[in-house]
Amino acid sequence: MADLKKMYKTIMDDNFPDDMKITFGGQTLVYRKRAWKIPDEKTGELIEKGLRYGENPDQQAALFELVNGNLVLGDCRFIDPGNGLVSSISEGDMIQAGKHPGKTNLTDLDNALNILKYLSDRPAATILKHNNPCGVAYGATVSDAYAKANMADRIAAFGGCLVVNRAMDRATADMVSNNYLEVVAAPDFEEGVVAILSKRKNLRIVKINRISNLELYRSSRFVDFKCLIDGGIIVQQSPVNRVRTREDFLPAKTVSKGVEYAIERQPDARDYDDMLFGWNVEQGITSNSVIYVKDGVTVGIGTGEQDRVGVAEIAVFKAYTKYADALCFNKYGVPYKTFELEAAQGKRDSALLREIDEQTRGDKGGLAGSTMVSDAFFPFRDGVDVGIKEGIRAVVQPGGSERDFEVIEACNQANPKITMVFTGQRAFKH
Repeated sequence: MADLKKMYKTIMDDNFPDDMKITFGGQTLVYRKRAWKIPDEKTGELIEKGLRYGENPDQQAALFELVNGNLVLGDCRFIDPGNGLVSSISEGDMIQAGKHPGKTNLTDLDNALNILKYLSDRPAATILKHNNPCGVAYGATVSDAYAKANMADRIAAFGGCLVVNRAMDRATADMVSNNYLEVVAAPDFEEGVVAILSKRKNLRIVKINRISNLELYRSSRFVDFKCLIDGGIIVQQSPVNRVRTREDFLPAKTVSKGVEYAIERQPDARDYDDMLFGWNVEQGITSNSVIYVKDGVTVGIGTGEQDRVGVAEIAVFKAYTKYADALCFNKYGVPYKTFELEAAQGKRDSALLREIDEQTRGDKGGLAGSTMVSDAFFPFRDGVDVGIKEGIRAVVQPGGSERDFEVIEACNQANPKITMVFTGQRAFKH
């Protein structure tokens, strides 16, 4: 165990070359390995090093930035050099290196930006963990957005990566400093903010100027590589979200055996706001996934499951769990699991725990009135029935199933009726 602890504190050497060239026919992309001069954690001496390690502390890893060349494949032009986000972070941007950054820190940061690029119209915050969001929220201010994102899943946010899309202010920094995070990133930091955040010496504090212009990356594509265990490589274009405004949603209707089916309750302004928010957040979630959002905040996030009804149920379970924890923490200042343990030990009143459970069930874990979002069509109505049971008011899904008519019927038969739109586009992410 002592050796394993030492591994987590080790900055690995890497044997990757300083540059890398990828040729597509007659087109060549040139990449340069990134390294930073960062104070050594023990001696304080400046050392030049790239990534700390890969996904695990026994894996070498390197970060490469595109520095030359461009790529046109068919009618698609990929991102040109000089437009880096995470790959262009400099020593100056790394305001506090904390523990030297590793692969997972930067991929979490990257996927947070992938979500926030669709949420530029107002203050927003996202907290990532293991390349999936714990909580995403709009807010009236940055601090409001962070508070909502954090309480959406306070448990999972522990040790996560926080990114906000506006300059971080002191109010937000004060709240952040009370929690444990690995990474905090923003387009800028107001006066006094860094001093507050840097009290946590291991926190990585990163400035990314281009967060202010993230919307420019909405239509930009890049080459996505998937390496196989036999050394083979699959390449694909990165996805582009076709839904930008409410007008881009498609009416939920279909024809089956000559019979026309159409959703009866049409979306209102509130529905559209959450539909857009939820579908945008969905772009950064590992498939199979179903999520629930309400008033610009994630309520329950189900990720990476093999069946759609199962992931819809997991998202419900998580919503109830996180809701109960938030009630307990806000009322008694301790996590739900801590209260539960102490109640079992006779240190707290079990009746208070039952009150929390009853309120959670009564409020349906905050799911009542939420919007259900699925990254692919529902193959059967049982998936959407899970959400209807919890009191959802709207559904967003790609459509295209042979049984779309069943899902439409389920929404129309609900009391009150559920509205639904199709996106006409799947959002798988593996």
